[in-house]
Amino acid sequence: MIFVKHEKDVQPADLSAEHDLKGVELRPLITEKDGARHFAMRLFRLEPGGYTPFHVHGWEHEVFVIEGEGQVIGEKGNQPLEVGAAVYVPAEERHRFQAGESGLAFLCCIPNVP
Repeated sequence: MIFVKHEKDVQPADLSAEHDLKGVELRPLITEKDGARHFAMRLFRLEPGGYTPFHVHGWEHEVFVIEGEGQVIGEKGNQPLEVGAAVYVPAEERHRFQAGESGLAFLCCIPNVP
């Protein structure tokens, strides 16, 4: 069944157990709980100067920038991000997202992993 959600109706995830992050809000827009069997769509909002933790995982993911600017920091350096940028992060590559002076918002699609 097709459905529509609005980000304001989705509670932010509790990131209090995460380390090495600053000013990050994560809203799980579409997940397995919604019946999405294969992929999850998440909305990240980073405050100006905010950043996600450096991390690595066994799956690829795709990101699309919808607001602000910043950079993605990977093993081979930094790449600038702006509205309209699409990012591919391969599996097993250590990375972090960092907001610039205006903050950063992006959609992130990942596979549902066991």
